Amino acid sequence: MTPKRSGVAHHAHRIRHLHDRLLASWAGLGWSRGREMELMHRAMGFAALAFLTMVPLLIVVAAADPASGQGFGRWLGHALGVSESSRDEIERLFGLPGQALQRTTAFGLAAVTVFGLTFGAAVQTGYEKVWDLPTARWHTMWRHVVWLGMLILGLLLFVSTPASGDSIIASVVGVLGDLIGTFLFFWLSQRLLLGGRVRWRALLPGAVCTAVAMLGLRVFSQLVFSPLIASNAITYGPFGTVLVVQSWLVGVGVVVYGGALVGRLFHEHRTQRRLRREAEAGMPP
Repeated sequence: MTPKRSGVAHHAHRIRHLHDRLLASWAGLGWSRGREMELMHRAMGFAALAFLTMVPLLIVVAAADPASGQGFGRWLGHALGVSESSRDEIERLFGLPGQALQRTTAFGLAAVTVFGLTFGAAVQTGYEKVWDLPTARWHTMWRHVVWLGMLILGLLLFVSTPASGDSIIASVVGVLGDLIGTFLFFWLSQRLLLGGRVRWRALLPGAVCTAVAMLGLRVFSQLVFSPLIASNAITYGPFGTVLVVQSWLVGVGVVVYGGALVGRLFHEHRTQRRLRREAEAGMPP
């Protein structure tokens, strides 16, 4: 073999070695697992289904909530963490709070509730894909009802929490409260929707990752989506606001499924380290 060919072969070997190490790393495993479960497609389906099924139900619930009386537009603006002017655009998109409750019939309320349950089923399917579990049987559908109630209760508590004050301590307390509440909700959600097939301890890292990522998405919304809503409202009208809200929902879908996926990878890494230590401790000297 000539020196030139030897150098090319050595260079190709180094590239293959680097490629194998990258695939075996956390980033590589997360990328491959995300492609296997079609993370981005599921996040886009999450956003579309949330807008079609959950938004109508939450509009009615927000209109019926006597404590806040803010309406779903104010709820959504609070969740995004956008500025006051951007919240006004979102409220203008969803109309007056009292109109939804006045024009909703019993049949319409039942219909939007059923649609909300289908959203819970879609989230369950995403979690099952994360953990490589088979689809749950039909008699576990009662879990979707409980999860939907948990979601509505969690949103009611979130919007009823007073805004953080100007002091640093009040802001830190508010952020910690949101983190703890988000963590508990997604920890319970995974356990409930997976039907108890995954242990609490294994679900813990995913809930932590999801809560932290939701906080990061909120900061991103303040920096990017807030001015984008104002500019899109001028350029495209109400449709521009819809585009930003849909983009935010896609981000929420990535956080929900991606956080659970990262949590599983962390749990597997921790389990492998524990088994390796136990094997080394059991080896004869």
